[in-house]
Amino acid sequence: MLVLFHSKSAAEILMYGQHALPILQAAGKTFEGGLPERGVITRMQLDQAIAGIEHAVAADTDHDAPEHEGGHDDDATDHPILQSVSFRRRAWPLLTMLRLAREKGEDVTWEPAPLW
Repeated sequence: MLVLFHSKSAAEILMYGQHALPILQAAGKTFEGGLPERGVITRMQLDQAIAGIEHAVAADTDHDAPEHEGGHDDDATDHPILQSVSFRRRAWPLLTMLRLAREKGEDVTWEPAPLW
């Protein structure tokens, strides 16, 4: 499932549900049976959600691969599409949205992405 996050303060964020779930769990959301189609992080929950995600990002030991040094291509490295994406990189857009929403006192919601 593709999930679309909304906030009046930021651009929409599109994310696979399987990637959104651990981020939302770090934000303090608990779900039985997986990620619900729709949900909200209220303005009153934003401080806790941001702190939880920041804590998970700090504890993330799966760092992204270092950039090429000196700008040389290395045939031994995987193509970027094959490289794993760390929790830190996946969480960053939503964390930014939550921070902006906190500044403006707004809720953040999610729903299934529309079919194109």
